[in-house]
Parts: sequence; structure tokens; C-alpha cells
Amino acid sequence: MAKPTRQKRQAAQADIDSDEASRRTRSKVTEEANHNKRRTRSSDQSLSSASAKKTPSLKTPPSAKKKIVKKGIARPVKKVAKSNITTPSSRNAKPAAKAAPRRSSFSKVAISNGGNLNDRKASNDDDEEDSPDGSSYWLMKAEPDSRIEKGKDVKFSIDDLKKASEPEAWDGVRNAAARNNMRSMLQGDMAFFYHSNCKTPGIVGTMEVVREHSVDESAFDKEHPYYDEKSTRDKPKWCVVHVQFRSKFNDPVTLKELQKYAKPGGILENMQTLKMSRLSVSKVSKKEWDFIHTLTDPDANGAPTSKGATNS
Repeated sequence: MAKPTRQKRQAAQADIDSDEASRRTRSKVTEEANHNKRRTRSSDQSLSSASAKKTPSLKTPPSAKKKIVKKGIARPVKKVAKSNITTPSSRNAKPAAKAAPRRSSFSKVAISNGGNLNDRKASNDDDEEDSPDGSSYWLMKAEPDSRIEKGKDVKFSIDDLKKASEPEAWDGVRNAAARNNMRSMLQGDMAFFYHSNCKTPGIVGTMEVVREHSVDESAFDKEHPYYDEKSTRDKPKWCVVHVQFRSKFNDPVTLKELQKYAKPGGILENMQTLKMSRLSVSKVSKKEWDFIHTLTDPDANGAPTSKGATNS
């Protein structure tokens, strides 16, 4: 038998090597394919697990309304109100008593006279703040001694009011809190006349509000001591009320005497003018009004008599 030549042996070895390389390539491709399949399966499982954790429960909440599905249309079930169901016991039941109307936190002063409710003070005090007929009480200060402002004397005393032939406009108030108190005044309210900025300050008499608040014209007068350039006729800031003399005390109730009863527990402890001494127009309760009259007249009961005051 003839031996294969060198060339044939090389060709045969090349065929063997080629077959082996092809086999290895196929094996490698198969292994990579299997590996990729395993990785894809593992990734899918991880995503499925994570999605299951993050996905919120789709359970219907207990508060959700039940629905009836009919011919593809979902409609909420109508609930029957208990009040419409008649039972033997409900037929014989007595109707519930109506609740008492809640009392408004605003007093009569706060809702009348067409004023701005924001400027009117809500009355949270007891009924004793006003008299039985709904009137309120006030204290208004004026200077009885001469003082010149812009060439004019600004003094005004209880005697000046007494001499007036017609109701006097209480002008010159330039404090917002005092102005708001004046806006709350109604015709028929009573006020103490208080002498301030003098040797012996105190309450010297009474007057009555006979005309409710209107625009303070003195604020527009450049020559007036209390002219205010920020107050215009389009947007007036200040107001007046018209008052009339009612009585003059024979013995004034001085500031020092009022302060005696303003200590903790005293009957004048909460009196506005004693807490806010610079306020020229302040509120007075019915209890304070009656008590102060007893200081000038022990027999007085909320109104001065000939013994403690003069009306002429």
C-alpha cells in the first residue's frame, strides 16, 4: 500500500482542524445562547418580584359605593335616607324640639346704622354692658383749659356744652380706636363728660348722643388745628357724633378716685379709660355707669338726681 504523500497528510489534517474548529464554535454559540436564556429568565423573575412589591392593592375601599352593572352601564346604588323609612316606633315618636337660636356675637350696635361691620366691635361681654333698652354707655374727653393750636383755642368744657343752643359736633378725634367707638354710637346712648389735661382730671357730667356719626368736616380745613391731609371727601377717615348736655355733677369724680376701684378685683378693674389712658372716647359698661353715679350721689341708681347733679 502506498503511503500518503506529505501534501495529502496536510490536507487531511486541515480538514480535521476545520471540523474541530467548527465543533468548538457551535459549542461556544450554544453555551452563550443558554447563558443568555438563563440571564433573561432571572431578570424577568426579578422584575416581576419588584413590580409585585410596588404595585398598590387594587382592592376596593370599604367606603366606595357599590355599583350595579347592567347592559354595560355602571350605576351607583341609591341609598334610602333613614328619615324616609317609616316604622311603627317612628310613627308614635314625638318630633324633636327645635334647638334654641344661637345668639349672635354682634351686639345691636354692631349691626345697625349702616356702618362697616369691620369697624364695629363685637360684643362678647355680659348683658350688663348695655341697658335693658339696648342703649350703650361711653366716656368722652375734652380739655377745659385754654390751649392754642394754629392760632385757635381748642378748649371745650362741660359748661361750654351746657351753653350750646343746639347739639354740638364732637370733632377733632384723630385716633382710630376712638373713632371706631364713635361709629358704634347710636342715638340715645349716654356718655360721661370727662375733663382731661387739666389740674384735676375726672368725670364732671353727662351728655346724650342725639345724632349718630357723620363725616368730620374739620379734617378738610387746612386752618383747623386737627386738619388731616390724608382724609379726603372721597375717602374720609374721621367722623363726629352730635351730643347734647344732660347734667353736671356738683362734685366731679376725679381720676384718683376712679383708680381706687380699679385694683384687681375692683368694680372698675376693667374700665377701658383706666386701661387705655390716652383713648379720648371709650366704652363704659352698665355696671360701671351705675357705680360711678353712686360716687357722686350715694342715692343715685344709674342716673344723677338733683342731689348729685344739676340739669339746668
